[in-house]
Amino acid sequence: MNIILLGPPGAGKGTQARRLVEERGMIQLSTGDMLREARSSGTEMGNKVAAIMDAGELVTDEIVIGLIEERLQGDHAGGFIFDGFPRTLGQADALGALLDRHGAALDAVVEMRVDDDALVERITARSTCGMCGEVYNDITKPIPADGKCSNCGGTEFKRRADDNAESLRTRLMEYYKKTSPLIGYYYAKGDLRSINGLGEIDEVAGAVSDALA
Repeated sequence: MNIILLGPPGAGKGTQARRLVEERGMIQLSTGDMLREARSSGTEMGNKVAAIMDAGELVTDEIVIGLIEERLQGDHAGGFIFDGFPRTLGQADALGALLDRHGAALDAVVEMRVDDDALVERITARSTCGMCGEVYNDITKPIPADGKCSNCGGTEFKRRADDNAESLRTRLMEYYKKTSPLIGYYYAKGDLRSINGLGEIDEVAGAVSDALA
């Protein structure tokens, strides 16, 4: 099964993607993770990515599609989760063409709907484990009392510099301008499944599972 998790920054796409990886053996394709891995890989593509990022420029859609195509090679029976890609209608078309070339299909697009004000409250309280990326929240999932990550035992936690109300609203505006048109795009294709993305993690995971059933 190949799916897209769609939603604004902070909606919980990464958290739910990790659940699907654990429970279904799927492979999470996070654009940010792929770019970081490519940058340090030493490959021809990786060196190209590093040069672009070091120059402070944006990585092109063609390069991102190339990285995704590399990951599609081989047998991945569990399927893929596209997390953070596509972000635009042009990228959606490019992804569809790529899947067609590989004889694959997109099975579902899960839209994680959220309330903006609640999302701002959630994100400004968010921190992550510096070792494994496990997400914590001062209100809904605080860092364990012993100061150790419940997933890996790490003791270093960090907050993103842009996890503040002003930066988040800027990121939300960018999402609504460029990415939200994908909701109508995939609805017209019959692929869209919409769920409430602001419940407890297990509750949202159940809604994702129901949407994929």
